[in-house]
Amino acid sequence: MNKMKKLGAVLACVAMATLPLFAGGSKDASKQGETSKMLIGLSVSTQNNPFFVTLVEGAKTEAAKQNGDLIVVDAGDDAVKQSNDIADLISRKIKVLIVNPVDSSAVAPAVKDAKAAGIKVIAVDRAVTGEAVTCQIASDNVQGAQMAGDYLVKLVGENAKVAELQGILGASATIDRGKGFHNAVDGKLDVVKQQTANFNRVEGMNVMQNILQAEPDLKGIFAHNDEMALGAVEAAKAAGKKIVIIGFDATDDAVKAVKDGSMAATVAQQPALMGSTAVNVAVKIINGETVPSSMPVQVSLITK
Repeated sequence: MNKMKKLGAVLACVAMATLPLFAGGSKDASKQGETSKMLIGLSVSTQNNPFFVTLVEGAKTEAAKQNGDLIVVDAGDDAVKQSNDIADLISRKIKVLIVNPVDSSAVAPAVKDAKAAGIKVIAVDRAVTGEAVTCQIASDNVQGAQMAGDYLVKLVGENAKVAELQGILGASATIDRGKGFHNAVDGKLDVVKQQTANFNRVEGMNVMQNILQAEPDLKGIFAHNDEMALGAVEAAKAAGKKIVIIGFDATDDAVKAVKDGSMAATVAQQPALMGSTAVNVAVKIINGETVPSSMPVQVSLITK
């Protein structure tokens, strides 16, 4: 009898080991089709940035609520890797692709491949250039940067020398934030330097150091995101300079910097809402519902 009991226990363990597992949280094997139906891929530009970490968290939270299966891949700010990541997601038979492009143009061929495979595509935070998507979810980057530019003019005064720290060249956020900033400041401020720091804090510090050496009379900086703005803060402190610095994203570190006066302002987006909205829209698409082609997310200026 003891041998029979042991054999039964072994067979039970084997049976348990062969049961399917569901990332969406389903406990019933009868829901296997339902879970695979909700397979969504999210290709994010980078998670080495608090903004996109929050966006991914918002997406994961919504996927859990919707009993969806969300696969997240991180491109590490590498456009080639992002294309390869998307190819892998296509091979995994996702139903909807949510993409946050590293480069808005470079991602277009991968988006085209996804569409050819019958996969609907949602662009989040940044647009896809050269290939249509089912829905675009993003902040109004032009409006936000224009608000930042108007406030910079107010703080430094007309004709003051300022600089612009640009994001990744080719990213739609870089293009739109540059456009909004120049809508506000052209003819009012002297933009002596425009240089990319790739949305990166360390690069922002290094570029700011070089700018301050070349332009000792600099009065202000607009950075296309908070990471670069915070790098600029460190460079200004090290140089003993009082520079008006405005960023974009309203990350926790930037909001603290605004409160303590080391940054003048930041433009608040809602990354968690963008992530959750993208997944919510993906589920609606899977269920055959009609969704709008564009869903703007409101921005606001955060000052002390």
